This record gives sequence, C-alpha cells and structure tokens, in this order.
Amino acid sequence: MFQHVFAEMNHMLDEIMKHYPTAQETQKQQLLQKWNMLKTMSDGIIDEWLSFEEKMGEFRQHTEAQSTLFSEQTPEMELSDFVRGQGYFRLLMYRQAAQQFSQVIRQYPDSLLARMYLAMTHLYLEETQEAHKHFLWILPLAKSQKLKAMVYNALGCIAVKHGNAVKAQDYFTLALQCDPTLPDPLINLKVCQQNRGQLQFGSQLISLM
Repeated sequence: MFQHVFAEMNHMLDEIMKHYPTAQETQKQQLLQKWNMLKTMSDGIIDEWLSFEEKMGEFRQHTEAQSTLFSEQTPEMELSDFVRGQGYFRLLMYRQAAQQFSQVIRQYPDSLLARMYLAMTHLYLEETQEAHKHFLWILPLAKSQKLKAMVYNALGCIAVKHGNAVKAQDYFTLALQCDPTLPDPLINLKVCQQNRGQLQFGSQLISLM
C-alpha cells in the first residue's frame, strides 16, 4: 500500500538531486523546501512504523516462534530498546538497530536472541570482526540445531568475505549438518563452488519477526 507513496517521494527526490546543482538561488530555496518536506515525511513514517512495531511486539511476546530457537524465557523482548531494534532491523537501518541491541545486551548480557540480532546487524554493516566475535559467543551456548546452523552459515559468509573459501565451505557444510532444511547454506555453498552469486544470511531470523 506504500509503494505509490514511496514512488512519488523517490521521484521528487530524484528531481531535486537533478536540478539543485545548476539551479538559481531562488529555485535552490524552493528545492530545499521540498527536500525538508520529504525529510519530515520520512521521519514521520519511521516514527509511525516503530510505534506499530511496539504494538506488534506486544503480540509476539505471547508467541513461541522465537523461543524455540533461543529459550522459553526471553524477558528482554519486553524492553523498548529491543522492540525498536527489531523495527530498525526490519527497515534495514542496521546502524540504529545495532545501537538498540547493544543497549539490550548491557541489561541482558546472556541474551542469545539480542546478541544474534546484534551479530547480524554487524554482518550487514560489513563489520565482520564484531560480527564474528558475537557469533562465536553464541555457538557453544546454542541448544537449537537451527540456531547453530544459522551461526555456522553466518561464519561461512564472514570467511568468504575474508577470502577463505575453503573454510567457508566447511562452515556451510556444518550448517547443513545441523539443519538440512535451512536454505541459506546450500545456496552459499553453490556461490563458493561457482564463484558467483550473492551470499544469503539472516533470512530465518527475519522470518521470525
């Protein structure tokens, strides 16, 4: 339902970017006014989305989808930082999401759920060393085979990014051994073997949100 709105906003922004460099001073002021309007609209949409996410989070607290991967006790999900972090994650605003999940970990340092989100945000931000550290922290504590598979898959993606295709394939193989139904490591194995394609990670985590 938002496609038309965003299409119009993108078109207006494209026009501003196209004409601003060569515009006269009066026209520049007009273009800046339009840009400020777009900025206000963008901020408003994000705020409304995060408010919606908080309401969605209230319902998710009563579901068991995430608890099967992590644990039955996930009190951190009630924190506003956690809910906002999930909202930013869904909006692909990974820097803001990382800030929120870092706050959650300060209060719940043993939370596998929050740490998994934080690790993924660092991976999306190409901050592979930080991501690697958190994934290694999670691995020995993970009781769910699916969660272990997700971690091994992410470690494989990091190995690819560091140019170690052999180690990456070992990680992807371990991921499939933990959970043969997880699609990402199989796709990533083919990416390594064929040396083309796009690495897949985080799809299972996103599907739980």
